[in-house]
Amino acid sequence: MHYSDYKTILSPKNGMNVYRGCSHGCIYCDSRSACYQFTHDFEDIEVKRNAVQIFEEQLKRRRKPCMISTGAMTDPYIPIEKELQITRQCLALIERYDFGINILTKSNLILRDVDLLQAIHQKTKCVVEITLTTHDEKLCSILEPNVASTKERFAVLEILRDMGIPTVVWLTPLLPFINDTRENLAGILDYCIRAKVYGIIHFSFGTTMREGSRDYFYQQLDSHFPGLKKRYQKTFGNNYICPSPNHRELSQYFKKTCQSNNIICNDHEVFEYMHTFETKEKQMTIFDLL
Repeated sequence: MHYSDYKTILSPKNGMNVYRGCSHGCIYCDSRSACYQFTHDFEDIEVKRNAVQIFEEQLKRRRKPCMISTGAMTDPYIPIEKELQITRQCLALIERYDFGINILTKSNLILRDVDLLQAIHQKTKCVVEITLTTHDEKLCSILEPNVASTKERFAVLEILRDMGIPTVVWLTPLLPFINDTRENLAGILDYCIRAKVYGIIHFSFGTTMREGSRDYFYQQLDSHFPGLKKRYQKTFGNNYICPSPNHRELSQYFKKTCQSNNIICNDHEVFEYMHTFETKEKQMTIFDLL
């Protein structure tokens, strides 16, 4: 871990990242890609100095409240968050200034902050996004070694369901020849149905690879799935998009299952919901008239 100076925390589109890099170790992570221009080891987490103070100043300068997004590049609940609590402090500011939040994570550490998430949702809007890729726990521990298990993430979804906080599942990636099976998809969708998630983002069934992320992915394939790297190279070459050969079958099953259970599965519609700011109108009581 190291600290660096930044002048901004919020992007022009209201994305928030207080950390750079990640220690989750997911073998397919796109954030490792060379295009993101990391100048330090990916696992050496960069902490943005004075992130909370800068974030508050930027919130104050916003002309009106909106949805704040976090988790797209770096999980806001990587292990050092337990000690530093920067994400928690930023959530407290979001609640104080009446903004909304959509927050993406693979960690059950988010349960530490359910008090703030609920407080935000009572005033405006909170959407929690959880990534689920692999129903089989043993396989999950290989693909996503340093995060909460799939069952633990499902438990998070159930708790948020019971609290009335809407959830979205990122069902991506389903890696060709590894977890792109109907059995795996059925298990994840069963969790989504039971948790009553609002929607599922999946883009397509398969994965993407770029310079940097491809190198790490292939190293992990050599370690855990001997011989599979050659199959990837033969099938996909240096393509960015690597579709599952089971894409059509999985897509048909996915759409049918979501429609039967009132789960939104149109990516555009789910993103629009997550980024649309809403406020809860205060109900007038007799005391307001006195």
